[in-house]
Amino acid sequence: MGRIRLTWMGLLLTGLWGLGGCQTEPITPLQGSTWAEDTLAALAYPAFLVDTGTAERYRQQGLAYRSGGDLERSVATLKIAAALDPYNPNSHIILGWTQHLAGDRPIAITTLTTALRQDPDQVQALNALGIVYLVEGQLDQATATHHRALELKPDNEIAHYNLSLAYQRLGNWDAAIHHAQEATVLEPQNPHPWVALALALAASGDSAAAQTTYQQAIQIDRRYLSRSHLDHLDRAGFSAPQIDAVAKLQAMASP
Repeated sequence: MGRIRLTWMGLLLTGLWGLGGCQTEPITPLQGSTWAEDTLAALAYPAFLVDTGTAERYRQQGLAYRSGGDLERSVATLKIAAALDPYNPNSHIILGWTQHLAGDRPIAITTLTTALRQDPDQVQALNALGIVYLVEGQLDQATATHHRALELKPDNEIAHYNLSLAYQRLGNWDAAIHHAQEATVLEPQNPHPWVALALALAASGDSAAAQTTYQQAIQIDRRYLSRSHLDHLDRAGFSAPQIDAVAKLQAMASP
């Protein structure tokens, strides 16, 4: 009986080998299909490694470190959260933004792009990525990213504000003024859009309107009369030449 089983096994193997030998065309993998990409992703990171509950605890701890100013520890902790919850776009948005705050912007761009691959319509990720592009001086990417954010959320004050700063640097005064005006309407009590609008008006040559607009920023926050206060504008997306231009506006402002 053992010999019979061996014989049949041998025939089976011989038949399978023959089928393989008769294969004249290579098997084409399912490249580019959604099914193939999802399957490969699942194989690369098995579901049993995902732990959303623990990820949330690490995420909250990472945010606490960030609030306390410990960006290095925050990034390290948020990386663990993202590893435990890799299919959640928010994991990558929070990590990417923190990497940006820590000054590691090329890595931040990669992380935020990961979030957008998972959810291309994630406005928060588009806003964050557009800001990183702006600060990095990648102005074409910044404008394209923020315009996409506006398509999804037209009343997006963040996108309007940053588009104003980007277009001012690109020399497109009309676009810079338009987007700054939109931002002031959407967020009238925030001095940053008013400063951006004053900057765009000054660049266009309308000094009188620029001064009137800068006074609006002063009415909201009297600290805009102090030169030292302007240094924080780099964290609000202004470039060094733009801050110098605002300082000139400030010098002409009445107390």
